[in-house]
Amino acid sequence: MFQISINPDEIAALELASFPGEIVVVEEEGPVMDQALRYLKKQTVLGFDTESRPTFSPDQHSNGTALLQLSGSGKAYLFRIKKCGLPRPLASILANPRILKVGAATQDDVRGLQKVAGFAPKGFIDLQNIVWEYGIRDKSVKKMAAIILGVKISKAQQLSNWEAEHLSDGQRRYAATDAWVCREMYLKLLGSEKHPLTPQELHPERFTENG
Repeated sequence: MFQISINPDEIAALELASFPGEIVVVEEEGPVMDQALRYLKKQTVLGFDTESRPTFSPDQHSNGTALLQLSGSGKAYLFRIKKCGLPRPLASILANPRILKVGAATQDDVRGLQKVAGFAPKGFIDLQNIVWEYGIRDKSVKKMAAIILGVKISKAQQLSNWEAEHLSDGQRRYAATDAWVCREMYLKLLGSEKHPLTPQELHPERFTENG
């Protein structure tokens, strides 16, 4: 059984996890894009995530999705949406029900991608919607990874500039890890026994309020 929740001190004691495979940045249509599509089309389960340039004040305008991450077990592809767009062959992977795309808060990510190019999303699995079936209440990627995989992941690059001319090694590692870890969590859950949370475990604050 998994623990219901985890605290920062427990996470801090865990080993730092990082994507162990090859990270490929895709900036334009061409041979690298074609290679990425060939690999991704052969996968049955992909880790999925997106990144956008952060805004730090209400008057700052969001430029939308800057990066799309899709990860298999050994390769992670980072598509720089501001440079390569969302070509139809890539969008078709996001619309393929036979290729599962696993992430967290996927609806927001998909909505951002649909503003770039229209597609009908299929095959998406949101970990936040299923972890309760396995007895887990925490829903952030960092906490879920700690509970399910027993690792901590760095969030140091989360608020960096995802529209920079060149992504740093730290940005690439962070982006690949965030997608990959979602895939790994899903596969671990698939092999685990379900212990659904009770309503009281799922929403303890409601029961506390009711006395």
